[in-house]
Amino acid sequence: MKKFIAVAGNIGVGKSTLVDLLCQRLGWQPFYEPVTQNPYLADFYRDMHAWSFHSQVFFLTHRLRIHQQILRCEGSVIQDRSIYEDADIFARNLYLQGYLSQRDYETYYALYQTIAEFLPPPDLVIYLRASVETLQNRIRQRARDYERGISSEYLARLNQLYEEWIAAFTLCPVLTVPADNLDYVAHPRHLDLILKKVQDKLTGKEEVVFSPEEVALASD
Repeated sequence: MKKFIAVAGNIGVGKSTLVDLLCQRLGWQPFYEPVTQNPYLADFYRDMHAWSFHSQVFFLTHRLRIHQQILRCEGSVIQDRSIYEDADIFARNLYLQGYLSQRDYETYYALYQTIAEFLPPPDLVIYLRASVETLQNRIRQRARDYERGISSEYLARLNQLYEEWIAAFTLCPVLTVPADNLDYVAHPRHLDLILKKVQDKLTGKEEVVFSPEEVALASD
């Protein structure tokens, strides 16, 4: 049976890497976030007031196109960042910080809600939870020019919005991964543990969590 997983989380948390590794293990089709394709992104990081609305509409449009491709795909898929995060995390943060005017935010959010009503939700959301320190370390390691100016305060605000969003998210089951403690690139057993939890969640296990004992055992 076809399955659809979305991997959610803050900037630099390791979503694309996890999508890649899980798809290699499972033989599923990956759908990646359009980071380098966004023609507004560099301008956005230079002047958020001027380019926030443009950048968010681009992401929403692209995410809708990806969702349509996912629905047409015959096999199981994993998506790098969901359409829900665009609206409830990034657009909301820009509005709260004053980079999106109320008029632009209301226009954007009304468009998002209209689109979202027609989209079947994923079968599972994997939420990668990480501290600001971990996020900053991983951002430095991948060395993208347009991310150099991202502040710890910005990442912390996004983390707070992610926690609020995931606590209220009810469209599908959620698997929260403690990304501070699990390095699935350096430790294959960490990936094994995540994969087991994903499979447990997809098969309908009522409660699936990462215990400290399991994480410690996978790290040995």
